[in-house]
Amino acid sequence: MTRAALLVLADGRFPAGGHAHSGGAEAAVKAGRITDAASLEEFCRGRLHTAGLVAGALAAAAALGADPGELDAAADARTPSPALRTAARRLGRQLLRAARATWPSLELDAAAREFPKGAHQPVVLGLAARAAGLGPEDAAHCAVYESVSGPATATVRLLSLDPFHATAALARLAPELDRVADRAVAAARRARAEGVDALPAASGPLLEVGAEWHAAWPVRLFAS
Repeated sequence: MTRAALLVLADGRFPAGGHAHSGGAEAAVKAGRITDAASLEEFCRGRLHTAGLVAGALAAAAALGADPGELDAAADARTPSPALRTAARRLGRQLLRAARATWPSLELDAAAREFPKGAHQPVVLGLAARAAGLGPEDAAHCAVYESVSGPATATVRLLSLDPFHATAALARLAPELDRVADRAVAAARRARAEGVDALPAASGPLLEVGAEWHAAWPVRLFAS
């Protein structure tokens, strides 16, 4: 294992398409739920403990070698919003392309054949981590960090928020990110013995509702 591979995978410049998605921040800004650094931090905290926890567990389980088809079905069941399912698969397809070019592997090739329209992004993230020689802890940390870094970056653009303040908000969340990643890995390990039903199913209803509202906008800055 090379820890530097984690830096490559988690780098915002990795060509996985995440820059085009706000993680629900665009809808939250429009609705007045994010107005400054403090409300951004609260939004990210809520997203971390719901969508972030689920994504971290799915990624960790994939890194542990769980069946990608079962994990993808579990991700579908945990994503009520059709708009979010579409976005997750679009991101998964782009991430898989980037991962196959970066860390060629038979498992990634098999995933491309099994999911020609894309698997859910956290599942692909775990497969990419596995191909890069990383473990479930690395995959979970990458997933939970993405769950908050995307909205923070988007909010800087949407509100012209001071990037120093946005980054400070992420730094204050760092201890919670570690705890959520630990919970995600523990759940992924349980799922090896108990099946995918042991994975968390935390939900953020406003994220789901906001995604459907956002998808209907005629003009938007971000895809989701």
